[in-house]
Order: sequence, then structure tokens, then C-alpha cells
Amino acid sequence: MVFDFSQNENCQEMNNFYTKLFKEIPDLIFEFIIAPDNTYLFPIVSKSVMDFFELSSDHFSDSDKFKVYERIFEADRLSFFQSLVDAKRNITRWDFEFRVLLPEKGLRWLKVSSKPELYPNGNVAFYGRISDITDLKEQETKLKISEERFKFALEASTAGVWDWDLTTNKVFYSSQSMKILEQESLDIFDNPERWDEIVHPDDLAKYYSEIQDHLDNKTPFYENYHRVLTSSGKYKWILDRGKVIERDNNGKPLRVIGTHTDISSQKEKELELIKTMELYSQQNSRLLNFSHIVSHNLNTQAGNIKSILDFIDSEDDLETNKEMLSYLRTVSNDLNETIVNLTQLVQIQSNSNIPIKSLELNLYLNKTLDLIRDLKNQNQVTIINDIPDGVFVDFNPAYLESILLNLTTNAIKYSNPEKPIVIKFTFSLENGKKTVSISDNGLGIDLKKHGDSLFGMYKTFHNHKEAHGLGLYITKNQIESMKGTVSVESEVGVGTTFKITFNDSLND
Repeated sequence: MVFDFSQNENCQEMNNFYTKLFKEIPDLIFEFIIAPDNTYLFPIVSKSVMDFFELSSDHFSDSDKFKVYERIFEADRLSFFQSLVDAKRNITRWDFEFRVLLPEKGLRWLKVSSKPELYPNGNVAFYGRISDITDLKEQETKLKISEERFKFALEASTAGVWDWDLTTNKVFYSSQSMKILEQESLDIFDNPERWDEIVHPDDLAKYYSEIQDHLDNKTPFYENYHRVLTSSGKYKWILDRGKVIERDNNGKPLRVIGTHTDISSQKEKELELIKTMELYSQQNSRLLNFSHIVSHNLNTQAGNIKSILDFIDSEDDLETNKEMLSYLRTVSNDLNETIVNLTQLVQIQSNSNIPIKSLELNLYLNKTLDLIRDLKNQNQVTIINDIPDGVFVDFNPAYLESILLNLTTNAIKYSNPEKPIVIKFTFSLENGKKTVSISDNGLGIDLKKHGDSLFGMYKTFHNHKEAHGLGLYITKNQIESMKGTVSVESEVGVGTTFKITFNDSLND
């Protein structure tokens, strides 16, 4: 019979109550009984059966049970029937999701939830309900597809995802994040303070400032480039992006989601490009300097020679011509010296196959001191050598002799006449690179005034008769051709220190 209390005249008031109640229940309420001979009885079926199966209550009888069965989607029929048999046999709850194919509504998802009872006569009664879960299934499907797409995007992407819950101060990192950070366990890495510890010290201030600006709602999103220390002990560059996705009523951030991407390769290329651009800039500067010398010095000297020859052609006096020829010899010698200097610079710049050997520093320093023995003794020079024995550098022998000789003689040449001359040689290791410093207590150089032109060609800073302004220029070119660097610290009246950083490290 159809479940309809309005037909029970003896319980009209109760019927009215349950009638109103069950009208508010969207589910199909049922009771059906399976007799020992496997016949089916449907004592109670609510009127909503029409909505669920598009069948009238008259079809719910043992003879029409196959009409109901045929409404079940063909692919689900076997499993539907098996679940019912299992629940009947074991007297366990019958909970099952299945599809029905209806003439008008088409494919719908239903869920049956029922509790069976076994009676003494062998009947098994099922009491329960059937719910339409089509909308829920569609949402689940959409969510599943979305999750699968998100998972695929995460796996396919080189970016790692992080999710920071500010209420608990815990951070979730995706597997790609852990891969970027070269971390194996989240146990020691789910606290944001841990992240602060691995950001490179030089990048911390900007990192803090930019993420705080976004948390304070000053910027629409957070983006920062910085270096992080990985478990291997090396730093790598990452691009870190994030956005607050939840705030409380007062605007306080509650949750931030973001990504970080390993950009070490790009950053290395960028730094290499900057280095190359600096090199080109230096080379352009040298070329400009070189062309200036060629255009100025050579043209001037060539002009002097032409003027002298023109004067000789126009002068008949032998004594005057003899004097002009002597002057011509002087100009010619100056021209020859300029050409020799320029040739030496061209050779340094163009020689890409300069021989490099492992050289003992003290051996070459002693050679230098032997070469200037007379100059050193004449000026009463005190030499302090703090370079340990057995220190080797990879360098060109001729260049090393030239550099040590030039910097040592400069220290003597530009000494303070009011002080005894002291020259000190020291060795150190800075950032893994071998470094030699040559310090003196001489006149010093005003770096604020001359710092930019210190290593320029033909630049002099003291009125010394032997100063030509080529020594430091050649020295710098020789050092840089060996991929080293030279720097200077100086104070007028105190002294000067030249620091040479070689390209090889202590362990090379």
C-alpha cells in the first residue's frame, strides 16, 4: 500500500501531522519485505516514488518488481542486486549509491539507506529511504576534476606551492617545494620562522619588507627574489610569490597561498650577462683610451716630426739644422717608446693563450727584491714579508714578475721623504680566493679625486720626474688577463695598499 495517513479515518489528527511532516521530506520513504520464497512486498512507499522512478505506486508489487529493476542504469544493476543480497544474508545496513535512467529526467544518481530486520517467520524487512544525490555527485565530479587538474598542474609545474595558516602559524609545502629546497621531511620545516633562517642574510631586509607590505594590504600581491640555503649547504635563487586569500573583519590576514620557483639557472645567466656587459664596458673603455692615445700622442708626435722636417727644409744654417736633427731624435725616441707601450698592451689584450704555471709566491718576490737591491739599499727600505712559504698561485711567470716589480718600485718611488720606507707583503684567503697585499707608508693617493682614473693610461698623481702613467694600467691589464682582480686602499700622507686577488682558490 502507498504510505498515505490521510486514508486512516481513525487517526485523523495524527494523520494530518504525519502528512504535513512527510510532505517536507524530499526523500522516498519505504518498507519492503523479502519473504523466504523470495517474493517482494511493499507495505509502505511514499508518494515521492513518482519523482524518483517515474512510476506510480501501483507498480510496486512483486509482479512489477522488474519494472523498478529496469529503471536502474544497466551498468549498476548487478552491483545493486548484489548489495541487496549481501545486506539480506548478513542482516547488515544496506547503503548503496546507484544510477537510474528515467524517461523524462534522464540519468539520476540515487542513494539507498536502509536497516534490515529478520522476523521469526523468515521474512526480512527493510526500512529506509532513497535520496536523490545527483547534484551532490555533480559537485563531487567537478571537485574531483578540479583536484586532478590542480594535481596535474602541480606535478607538471616547476613551481612549488606553499599555504601559510597564520592562525596556527603552520605552513604546508607541496612535494615540488620540498624538492626545490632539497628537504626530505616536513617535520622540521612547517614553521615560517624556519624559512626566515634559510633566506640569505643580504636578502632578508627586502624579503621582510615586501611580504609585510602585502600583509598590511599595501600591495595587491607579494613577489620577491631571494636566495635560500638548501640542505646541501648551497644557496639557490627562487622567485617567491604569494597572496592573502582570507582576512578577518578587521583586515588581519588569516591565510596566505603562494608559489616559489627555482630561478637559479636564469639568475646565473643574468649574472653572467651582467659580468659580460661589464667586461664589454671595460674593453670599450680600454679601446676608447687606446684610441685617445693613438689620436693624441701619435698625431702630436707625427706633427712634431713634420714640423721639424719642414723647418729643416726651409733653413740653410747647418748649426740650426743640427739642433733640429737632435730635437728630431728626441721626438723619434718618444714616438718609439709610445709604440712599444701600445704594442705591449695590444699583446696583453689579444693573447688568449698566455701560458699559466703554478708559481711559488716567495720565490718570485725574492727575485723582485734582488732586482731592486741597489734601489732598495739606496733608499733604506724595510721589507716585511708575511707570505708563508709554500704558497703557490696559478699565473704567468712574466706577468707575476712585472706586477711585483712595478708595485714594489712604485712604493719606493712615491715614498714619503719624511718617513723611513716600509713595504709589507701579506697573504690571505678571502671568499676562498688567494690574495696578496702590498702595503706602503708613502705619499698615498686621494681616491676621492683620482679613484676613477687610478688605473687609466698615462694617468699620474704625483709630480715625479719618472712617472709616465703606464705602470698601473699595464699591471691591471696583466692581472685581469689572468682572470684576477686588483683593488686599492689609500690615504694621503698615510700610505697605499694594493690587493691582488688571484683566480685560483686555496684547494686548487
